[in-house]
Amino acid sequence: MNSLQSRKQLLIAESELNRAQLVEEWVTMAEGVRSVTDRAKSFASIASSAAVLVAGLAAFRRGKRAQAESKPSWLQTILRGAGLISEIWLAFRWLGPGRD
Repeated sequence: MNSLQSRKQLLIAESELNRAQLVEEWVTMAEGVRSVTDRAKSFASIASSAAVLVAGLAAFRRGKRAQAESKPSWLQTILRGAGLISEIWLAFRWLGPGRD
């Protein structure tokens, strides 16, 4: 085996090692992305539940409070908005992908 053939064999071996390392890094990156998306889904679920809770509290407070006030407070406005966002979010989750 001359020097060119041995050099070629070394380059082929190095290339195979680089390919294996690339595949390993790709798998690690994919696992990281899955972890981030799982956390995002978990956070979205918690945020949705919190919005439903806030909307429920707002409805409860609205029912207890006399309607003597002509202008709602900023807190009521925020709570109503949270309730609306919660309902929209739940509707989109229900109609989302995988619900054919």
